[in-house]
Amino acid sequence: MAKVESFSLDHNKVKAPYVRLAGKEEHEKGAVIEKYDLRFLQPNKDTLPTSAVHTLEHFLAIHMRDEIEGLIDISPMGCLTGFYMVAWNDHSPEEIAEALKKVLNIIIEADVIEATIAIECGNYKDHSLFAAKEYAKQVLNDGISIEPFERKVI
Repeated sequence: MAKVESFSLDHNKVKAPYVRLAGKEEHEKGAVIEKYDLRFLQPNKDTLPTSAVHTLEHFLAIHMRDEIEGLIDISPMGCLTGFYMVAWNDHSPEEIAEALKKVLNIIIEADVIEATIAIECGNYKDHSLFAAKEYAKQVLNDGISIEPFERKVI
């Protein structure tokens, strides 16, 4: 049976919010892909509502690409406590956390959600800019750690 990295993480011991390098793969020709855990809420304690997740995902998908070179994808976690980010090349948790802080501040200042008409979005009715702003504020107020098991806020 395949081993899933996130299933071996003790979700009861992590201290959100944090940025964590969750995986790194190197191709035989040298290409590197990294997967980051962008944890917003404490697992098994709280979850993001789908309208907030959806709106946060739109902002992250657009604006993290402006901050992180080689970003491939940002996707919500099934547990609704954060997002996974996949990118080419080597990055650091500090670099990702700084970029995330910038994007969360963009969300707080936003007046509109990008790509929310039926032709652009598969569930265009399920968004909440208000909720996305509230969770962005919460993460920034709590501080983003670069360690999952102890608070090393940057």
